[in-house]
Amino acid sequence: MVDQTDPMVRILLEGIHAQVYPGAVLFVRHQGYLRIHQAVGLTSGLQDAHPVQLQTIYDLASLTKPLATASAILLLVQDGLLDLSTSIDVLLPETKNFLIGRARLKDVLSHQSGLPAWRPFYRSFPPALPSDNPSRQERAKAFLELILKEPIEAAAPPKSLYSDLGYMVLGFIVERITNQSLGDFCRSRVYGPLHASPLGYQGPNVAATLDTSIGGCAPTEQDPWRGRLLQGEVHDENAFALGGIAGHAGLFGTAEAVGKVTQAWLKSYQGTPGVFDTHLVKQFVTAQPGTSWALGWDTPSQPSSSGQWFSPESFGHLGFTGTSIWIDPTRVHPTRDNQAIKAFRPKLHDAIIQELGA
Repeated sequence: MVDQTDPMVRILLEGIHAQVYPGAVLFVRHQGYLRIHQAVGLTSGLQDAHPVQLQTIYDLASLTKPLATASAILLLVQDGLLDLSTSIDVLLPETKNFLIGRARLKDVLSHQSGLPAWRPFYRSFPPALPSDNPSRQERAKAFLELILKEPIEAAAPPKSLYSDLGYMVLGFIVERITNQSLGDFCRSRVYGPLHASPLGYQGPNVAATLDTSIGGCAPTEQDPWRGRLLQGEVHDENAFALGGIAGHAGLFGTAEAVGKVTQAWLKSYQGTPGVFDTHLVKQFVTAQPGTSWALGWDTPSQPSSSGQWFSPESFGHLGFTGTSIWIDPTRVHPTRDNQAIKAFRPKLHDAIIQELGA
């Protein structure tokens, strides 16, 4: 039942009426307690669309960066298998004679590697999902070769340039170090221990971990490259060409499952022992010099999608499909052409903070 007297719910419904999105799920926890968990609207603008449920699964897009890639790298640093000051050519020897090889792991995490934001690498491959790990590994090798051909736009930090390509490289590093897919590592070390389900990749050997029968999976858009409506398969074409599992995109899940991972980051920040080391979490969520980007996370800037009320210690991230997460530790579907979400996100976040009286 939708409580239309709640100001946060009214803002959600306003987004539907303004055609910002066909439906949404809002999950807010305040001072350790669940404040609101509300679903509104429909999963799409199609005639046969189903109502959004609390357990509706969404393509999380770039929320993959903090919830999968940065989380995995933090754990590998915690395990002593990675060091943030290590250069990329030590971890991926094939990058040795390229500028990206000189970048440190922390530079790539904070989007200061100089790699460009995005390239349509997927066009070099047929629009079909690799069906097994060997073929996916060949795709990863081919992608890395394409990335190495890209000019570095900034040879050294502190210039910041948001880069999907950098996070593809980070995903390859996790898989090289662990000898398993990024999806399998995150499932065993992050989502499983935190009971964050359904949350995971929809790639080879991983799709079975998401029970899409409970609340269904919201579609994203009609994709001309694949020639079909995308539902339950990653929207990002490069991630799809990589087998659905990539460092920059590919994660699917519910708002509640995402909330369990963000709660783990918050608790560790506040000093509660858990999956993540407290000292490392504080290092990962601190903005790097000269940029609002931290290690896998963004921090408030002006203007910010977080709105105007989140504290400077806050950290969060956005996803291209309309997803958003923001964490403040000091306070205890139509098409890709729809840009209305950019103005709506800060409005929603402001309303949340005002309603919480913080």
